[in-house]
Amino acid sequence: MKISTKGRYALRLMLDLAINCTGEYISIKSIAARQNISEKYLEQIITQLNRAGYVRSVRGAQGGYMLAKEPSEYTVGMILRLMEGSLAPVSCADGEEVCDRASSCVTQEVWKKIQEAVEGVVDNITLADLVVRYQEKAEPIYII
Repeated sequence: MKISTKGRYALRLMLDLAINCTGEYISIKSIAARQNISEKYLEQIITQLNRAGYVRSVRGAQGGYMLAKEPSEYTVGMILRLMEGSLAPVSCADGEEVCDRASSCVTQEVWKKIQEAVEGVVDNITLADLVVRYQEKAEPIYII
């Protein structure tokens, strides 16, 4: 399984909104500048996040986007599934496709274990967790 740039950028966008949450709407232009991602590409991604109710938007000069819920209410898995669809390594692992060999296939057990491991990670990390990690990794500013 490989996460596309769309999935990775969606997570970065949501994290940026969580980190920079001040109660004011944040422009795509400012997110694009901080994340070094094309505004056009972020507009496509934010549209999908907006339709899903993950972000709220306001148009106009003072417009922009903000998270619709608290960062603790979003998991990495929610965001990735919205952008990528299933996180299964192969289609039979999540029951989408059943082949003639399904009843005797032992490799299907491997794919299901991989899927469970991935889901065990992404469904247990929230945006709030990532904000904490970001703050831990941020360089301290020393005022003299």
